[in-house]
Amino acid sequence: MTAPRIDTDLGKIEQNTRVLVDRLAAKGIRVTGVTKSALGSPGVGAAMLRGGAYGLGDSRVPNLTRLAGLDRRPLRTLIRSPMLSQVGRVVGVADVSLNTGAAVVAALAGAATEAGRPHGVVLMVELGDLREGIAADDVPEAVRAVLGHPSLRLVGLGANLACQNGVVPDDRNMGVLTGLVEKVEALHGISLDVVSGGNSATLNWALSTDDVGRIDELRLGEAILLGVDPLYRTPIPGLHTDASTVTAEVIEVAVKPAQPWGDRAQAAFGEPPARTGSGSVRQAILALGRQDVDPAGLQPPEGITILGMSSDHLVVDLGDHAVAVGDEIDFGVAYGAFMQAMTSPFVTKIEHRGRPTAPPVPVCPTTTNGQVREHLSMP
Repeated sequence: MTAPRIDTDLGKIEQNTRVLVDRLAAKGIRVTGVTKSALGSPGVGAAMLRGGAYGLGDSRVPNLTRLAGLDRRPLRTLIRSPMLSQVGRVVGVADVSLNTGAAVVAALAGAATEAGRPHGVVLMVELGDLREGIAADDVPEAVRAVLGHPSLRLVGLGANLACQNGVVPDDRNMGVLTGLVEKVEALHGISLDVVSGGNSATLNWALSTDDVGRIDELRLGEAILLGVDPLYRTPIPGLHTDASTVTAEVIEVAVKPAQPWGDRAQAAFGEPPARTGSGSVRQAILALGRQDVDPAGLQPPEGITILGMSSDHLVVDLGDHAVAVGDEIDFGVAYGAFMQAMTSPFVTKIEHRGRPTAPPVPVCPTTTNGQVREHLSMP
């Protein structure tokens, strides 16, 4: 098979979605499945919908366009504030968009009027993470502006935490969002359909708090796709953490000194990686580079150590593994590695629809799901 590649088990994606949908339903919270790190894959989107997601969200207009071809047309949400240059396309492909700026809202209204297609708006509120969001004091005026455009529908309010500065969702900041919703509804005599409490980082709060307030929707990507809590990158009990793997082919195996020699300066990507030990190591080079994947998010098989990565080469210490040129090594992936592999044009994407099954017994967060396979034994 072609390498490098990323292989995704859609059955496990479906099962992860179902588990989270059921758990959150007990709290009165719906799930929007986020496909952005999967490059808007229709297969991944369909798996999320089969698992019970009530809609799909993505940050890129081309990805939402890819999702338009699904047999079951989902509610599609643009989860990044629209670019002014794209408002016409946004109205054409997205049912709802997350917004923060009056200029964009006005442009969306004009595009929606021209297209004869009403557009839904969720206004994002700043709750401390200092990425997107309207200041709490300015929310009533922003609501008034949206309500003043007949071609727009105010769907609700939302927030995003933990992405920019790692601010943890908690009772305090989620309570602020609930309070704003109630203030807006009372002030304008309306009822909001969506109160979006955030991304996968909000999941732990939502499942553990005694009172979710008015939060009735979460936008989940990483938790579904990788089965981990983004706040601490620990496995979520009951979810598959191995739905996707990255596979690379070995192109060189040699015994080499453990330490480099000669005068040293910057490496290709800044400071050279630290190497420990003395003597020699059984070193392998794989045809996988930073153009393909984020090295910090690769999880090698037990006993194999990543020594460094350049644009096109991944260097590893094989330890005791018997590996030859032409063999393939499977790596588990964290979020950055998954997203970059799905985005890279040099990585082949393979999806298969396995039967939804219960996940294995939860493993230690440091356990990896990498494997070493002989090239000739590959199906």
